[in-house]
Amino acid sequence: MWLKMTLFIILGLVAVIAAVLILGAARWQSASRELQARLEAAQPPEQPATYDTRELDGLPMPVQRYFRAVLSEGRSIVSRVSVMHRGTFNMSETGEQWKPFTSAQQVTTQPPGFIWNGRIAMLPGLPVRVHDAYVAGEGILRASLSGLITLANMRGTPDMNQGELMRYLAEAAWYPTALLPSQGVRWTTVDDTSAKATLQDGDTRVSLLFRFDEQGLIASVLAEARGRTVAGKVIATPWEGRWFDYALRDGMRIPLEGEVAWLLPEGRKPYWRGRITEIRFE
Repeated sequence: MWLKMTLFIILGLVAVIAAVLILGAARWQSASRELQARLEAAQPPEQPATYDTRELDGLPMPVQRYFRAVLSEGRSIVSRVSVMHRGTFNMSETGEQWKPFTSAQQVTTQPPGFIWNGRIAMLPGLPVRVHDAYVAGEGILRASLSGLITLANMRGTPDMNQGELMRYLAEAAWYPTALLPSQGVRWTTVDDTSAKATLQDGDTRVSLLFRFDEQGLIASVLAEARGRTVAGKVIATPWEGRWFDYALRDGMRIPLEGEVAWLLPEGRKPYWRGRITEIRFE
């Protein structure tokens, strides 16, 4: 009798947990669809058709070398991108707590926007789900345990808007036509191997330092200050993204691997390491 009752209790708990996880996943998918609808609604009906090398006239020399290395004349301007990633994410603000993640990201280039929908494996069966996004001029960071328990929910502040637009600009190495002057990016000379890119979207304006390698490709991107959340407070902190393993995808040379880090007084602190597993352009 007791064995049978115990079995019924266990089966009941399993059923409840399964129902809760299904509910959490459904809620998260609904929130993802709402973000996606906003991203698509912001796109204009018409966009530039092809890349013209005359755009390079007057650009800093390392930027000209970059575009010649990654694009060919007549390449269609990318308007939308779908990216799948796999990698590891450091969940600790002060230590090393690397957890595996998978993610799907949607990007639009006019106007600039993206939604990163990540799933970080914290505990068996209990993932942390993350929306990191820039949609219609608004920066968004939302994290939830299994889609049910809110861990973070920040959006729309000037720091958030600026930080997410910085991310968009840094990741444009994946969709290089977005870095062209016709797409709103303004380039200024720094030296023979680096240049500053500035992008404005509505009231939000960001600048990043792009460093190029001996092949003319983007090696790293640096922000003098980007908002870093520490104990619930946003602290302006130097930030760097590094790009590796360039390959041809749909006629463009793009990096397949990357690492992102905060540059702290005590040293460089990476927190994202990932690789593209699939990418599609429109």
